[in-house]
Amino acid sequence: MPDPLRIGFIGAGANTRTRHIPGFRAIPDVELVAVCNRSRESGQRVADEFGIPRVEIDPAAIFAADDIDAVCIGTWPYMHREYTVGALAGGKHVLCEARMATDATEARLMLAASQARPDLVAQIVPGPFDLRSWHTIRRLVADGSLGDIREVHVTQLGGGSLNLDAPLHWRERADYSGMNVMIFGILVEVVTRWLGPTRRVLADGAVFVRERRDDGGQAHAITVPDSLGVFAELERGGRVSYRVSTVLHAPRDANGISIYGSAGTLHWETGDRMRFAKLGEEPAALEPDPGTAGEWRVEQDFVDSIRDGKPVELTNFADGVHYMRVIEATHRSRTEGRAVPLDEV
Repeated sequence: MPDPLRIGFIGAGANTRTRHIPGFRAIPDVELVAVCNRSRESGQRVADEFGIPRVEIDPAAIFAADDIDAVCIGTWPYMHREYTVGALAGGKHVLCEARMATDATEARLMLAASQARPDLVAQIVPGPFDLRSWHTIRRLVADGSLGDIREVHVTQLGGGSLNLDAPLHWRERADYSGMNVMIFGILVEVVTRWLGPTRRVLADGAVFVRERRDDGGQAHAITVPDSLGVFAELERGGRVSYRVSTVLHAPRDANGISIYGSAGTLHWETGDRMRFAKLGEEPAALEPDPGTAGEWRVEQDFVDSIRDGKPVELTNFADGVHYMRVIEATHRSRTEGRAVPLDEV
């Protein structure tokens, strides 16, 4: 029997309560030791709900605790760098919620802190959209089934921001989300996982819903775009166009990612379904390669990396730095009105 792996939680929002805490509870010989939330009262509610024995009010107490081996950071991006660096300095393994940070500089500081402690596991929660299919898509790219990649069309359109009475969301606050825009970062992570790094971006965005009230009724000006278009060039060659919006009612186009190559076309649709067509044929449903269809197992992967030395794949800090560089390049492009090569970021 392995020694118990003892977990502390900093930030216990929706994803931590619905995914991470239940995920860790289901793993043998994992103990949930302490939780630190935005207030003692909210932390106590989480502790009572999940049987966590200790509530802390200062994250430093989690970092210094001798009875905690690993930290799950579930805060918004604006605290990820501080808490990740603190946890690693305290000798704790780190599972950090996505997006990695507020900008590329913070992401690099997190990577440097993890590289200074190669004995510790550092993992970012991956974008979950393609867990069933990503192995198959990478195989289609690698074995030439798609040929030379020419264009990639990424579509994520919806009306989530149309309710003007809805309270302010953290993604609409640049002080919480930094340079991240809607779920653009998840889409970049997925495209990178399939097709490799980005070389250059050209972006434009708009803010249509310019103000919302928070839960306390205070009005906040919104500067984070709710409509974003990005043209990107991949290092491997090929162009990627991203269309992301939360202000469209009944959009005509289905959400997903299409890869157009010289030998074939792949349509990946929201819901993790695939259709593939060789050149000259019509698209047909494509199932994942046998034995490759994944599912949500983020917490188990984290524990396996700690116990067995399994390399972090979904998602390691180096990959996180790349998608944060794309996010920052996109921010610079849309605010400065120019194309931005990744080499600048």
